Amino acid sequence: MRVSVDLDLCQGHAMCELEAPEVFEVPRKGKARVLDPRPPETLRDRVEAAVRYCPTQAILLKPKE
Repeated sequence: MRVSVDLDLCQGHAMCELEAPEVFEVPRKGKARVLDPRPPETLRDRVEAAVRYCPTQAILLKPKE
């Protein structure tokens, strides 16, 4: 899987970091940053939860190319 964040949509709520801190980081008063754009499959459930709980739907999850 490949993970990215639409920074135009991100408002820095940090739900992604709460769900998958290995993959996302949100600095105080900042926007989400992807720490690992190609996380291992073992983190899929956490990344999918981050996508699901993002209030602005700013996280994009695509199949591995």
